[in-house]
Amino acid sequence: MGGMSREREISLKSGRKCLEALNSLGYDTTAIDVGRDIVAVLAGERIDVAFIALHGRFGEDGAVQGLLELLGIPYTGSGVMASALAMNKVRSKQLVAYHGIPTPAFAEFDCRQDLEAACEAGSERLIFPVMVKPCEEGSSLGVSKVSTPGRLYETVAAVCRDYDTVLAERFVEGEEITVGLLETAAGLQVLPVLQLVPGTGFYDFEAKYQEGMTEFIIPADISPEVAVRSQELARRIHVILGCRGFSRVDFMVDGEGVPQFTELNTLPGMTDTSDLPAQAQAAGISYEELVEIMLQSALLV
Repeated sequence: MGGMSREREISLKSGRKCLEALNSLGYDTTAIDVGRDIVAVLAGERIDVAFIALHGRFGEDGAVQGLLELLGIPYTGSGVMASALAMNKVRSKQLVAYHGIPTPAFAEFDCRQDLEAACEAGSERLIFPVMVKPCEEGSSLGVSKVSTPGRLYETVAAVCRDYDTVLAERFVEGEEITVGLLETAAGLQVLPVLQLVPGTGFYDFEAKYQEGMTEFIIPADISPEVAVRSQELARRIHVILGCRGFSRVDFMVDGEGVPQFTELNTLPGMTDTSDLPAQAQAAGISYEELVEIMLQSALLV
């Protein structure tokens, strides 16, 4: 837990909750705050299984998964390829769109190129308003809504101060929903659809982690047909990206009732205000049971 990304504090909260659950279940655990010395720490601890509660770069993007593969340590959640694909919003959208799954139209901006020219060209292709966000970041960090083409360049340039690539994605007016998935030896279980109603207008960092800022509606206030369709799509996306163990797939439901894929999280938050524990609870799975299912994903092949 912890780590070196901008989501460090959220990861620590997730990690502490998971650690508490594992201890209550009787497991022999140790908390490791991931830093540059992680190889030496892992060698010293002589652990049997790594329970990953990291978020963001170096933890959710395949980096630590690759390290654990090299060290021969089983770990929870998705492998190197799925983690890297899911962390990159552009690559995951491209792959999902290739398989015919709806996703909002988008443009990618390389911060090393001529941004002004790229934004001018992108403005001609995009339908405004758009959501501008880093390609590889979680917890809605760096996300903003741009209503007019004239503001695209300044917004993208601001994000480029902290990131290498930026995504501008058509804003979808509609319900924001998320679907959790759990994989066990018995198969892949799709959890009830959760609808998010943020008080800030969209589900940004503050809305995600400040208690009372977002209303959870579960089951989601959508038609049964849309709910089933979103669950079917979530299952397909989990498989297409090669995920393992668990994931959470986010959609925006447009005016025609079509779930539009926005992103997949291979290491969803596990804090008191996180989505996946709420979805599991709605399916009759306690927090401790959820954590144990996640732990057992390290044994899936």
